[in-house]
Amino acid sequence: MNLACFSRTRFSDNPLETRDDLRRFLVGLLDPLAPHTSPGGARVHIGHTGTHYDEAAAQLEGFSRPIWGLAALLAGGGQYNGTERWVRGFASGTDPSHEEFWGCMRDKDQRMVECSAIGFAIAVAKEQLWDPLPAKAKEHFERWLGGMSDKQMPNTNWLWFRVFANLGLSKAGSSFFDPTRMKADLDHLDTFYIGDGWSRDGPEGVVQLDYYSSSFAIQYAQLVYSKMAQDIDPARCEEFRNRARMFARDFVHYFDSEGRAITFGRSLTYRFAMSSFWGALAFADVELPAPLTWGVIKGLQLRNIRWWARQPGAYNGDGTLTIGYCYPNLNMTENYNSPGSPYWCCKSFIALALPESHPFWVATEEPFPAALSGVVKVLKHPLHIATNLGGHTYVLSSGQQCSYPVKQSAAKYGKLAYSSAFGYSVPVGSLTLEELGGDSTIALSDDDGETWRCRRVTCEARFETSVDGHTTWLRSMWFPWPDAAVETWLVPPQKSSPLWHLRIHRIRSERVLRSAEGGWAIYGQREDGRALEPVNGMATGTYESGGVTRAVSLAGVSGIAALGDFASARLGKALRTDANTNLMVPRAVLPTLIGKHTRKGLDEWLFTAVFGLPNGGKDTVGAAVGWDLREVEREWDRRPRIPEEILNLSQAC
Repeated sequence: MNLACFSRTRFSDNPLETRDDLRRFLVGLLDPLAPHTSPGGARVHIGHTGTHYDEAAAQLEGFSRPIWGLAALLAGGGQYNGTERWVRGFASGTDPSHEEFWGCMRDKDQRMVECSAIGFAIAVAKEQLWDPLPAKAKEHFERWLGGMSDKQMPNTNWLWFRVFANLGLSKAGSSFFDPTRMKADLDHLDTFYIGDGWSRDGPEGVVQLDYYSSSFAIQYAQLVYSKMAQDIDPARCEEFRNRARMFARDFVHYFDSEGRAITFGRSLTYRFAMSSFWGALAFADVELPAPLTWGVIKGLQLRNIRWWARQPGAYNGDGTLTIGYCYPNLNMTENYNSPGSPYWCCKSFIALALPESHPFWVATEEPFPAALSGVVKVLKHPLHIATNLGGHTYVLSSGQQCSYPVKQSAAKYGKLAYSSAFGYSVPVGSLTLEELGGDSTIALSDDDGETWRCRRVTCEARFETSVDGHTTWLRSMWFPWPDAAVETWLVPPQKSSPLWHLRIHRIRSERVLRSAEGGWAIYGQREDGRALEPVNGMATGTYESGGVTRAVSLAGVSGIAALGDFASARLGKALRTDANTNLMVPRAVLPTLIGKHTRKGLDEWLFTAVFGLPNGGKDTVGAAVGWDLREVEREWDRRPRIPEEILNLSQAC
């Protein structure tokens, strides 16, 4: 349920339980593109916002990305009445003499990205998308697609796009297929692999393991390749399937029981592409690791798609996709997001390529595995600690960062925690806390609150385990200024206090600082649509008392409390953030602790407990995850225990 808006979408009546339901959903996304398609079919123009690349490439993006779904549908024996638009577009877009020509590729050209979907389409649906082309059009097509073979590419997941282009050319029997280049690209991509199924999105030194390392690009591409290239590269294909088996055991922890995925990293406007890995597992016929079954995989995939089908803000009035997450939001986008970018989500239709008889479709959908519920899981490679204890799915995070400039990268990678229920927030300005969107972060100011800095580059991130072996936490450093250092410990929830996690910060600075530490940003309206108001007790509204504050709404409960000897030095405030900071709700409230730190050159320790209970859109607080109101009140009063090792360290300083 999207608490930002109670209206229905055009897909609300589709149960999205069967193969035919998924087909109808795809058709419902493809049909609205027809009025936005150019006469020659090669360009799809949905809106007027800009990107760092040219308009022709942006309109190519609108053309190509829906092909992920269309090609899967056709490969599985399905039909679509609008297929001719794309066949015509292939001919027009690759013809240098045509007014809709996409343009020749240059080094690091955005057009290369779109070759991924195009190569996939030719590889899996050659009969429907390649064979109908006249000989001259085929010549233009293969020359254009093969034109990226000798071009320079970013040293990232982009190399997969050239692999897919060559894979398509190979299936078409084209002389432009370059097996030497494809092998070189695959060999280099294998250097990104770091173990246990995980790959970096780049060479050694890059610490970026987000959805690009899974559903958006690398894992997905490996799985498709393992199915399509079995006859020419069997050893590598088997290695890719082995990686997927290992990776699945970690990746499952990024999804909750309702189908939502944890909001983390960039390109989240791709929406349900986040779950495309599960469909790709089925496409590649991977032998599943326990406790995953085809019923579980089917549930993970379809619940995520169902959740997105019911988010009204994800769609324009004509059925095209908006730029944003749960509602239109340009603040959270990257400079490479065009109006056609969100259609990367069509990767999640890959299960349509499977016959009705495939175990994925034959299996009865199963809920999230009980064996993986109520757990805390250390995820070594992405430097995350995942948990769904108490019914809240989130990760504690320290150590990831973008290796190149990305808008709002501090919010996308540098926050202390990321949730599936309470999406992260991004700044909409640079001056006030309301503009900052400082959820799940500690923000510092050296100019009495005029401007604020948040963690972007994290240093010395590592896991540590308590002496008794019962608790593992994340420890890291960041330096907001050359003469200021913040060391942070992130401690996951404990079974004795499952709705709380701990943050401990040691601040040493040569300047006077103000701090603002945010909990989870939460839907900030009452049931009647008016803003939350102050209340006493665990009722809908906001609560502030000394170093404690919380907000309760239809979305659940979010709270934050200062602990320790100096708890009274920080003031709890239920901050109403500026509109459109949060990814999931346009009007949010952020429980925040505000303090002042004047001990220049000396250590100051901040002990913080953060409370979060999602509601899943139910009418009663906690109902979605099995809590009643009295239990929630008891859990609120049950503060977590600070690990003895960290407490002793603070007392020794």
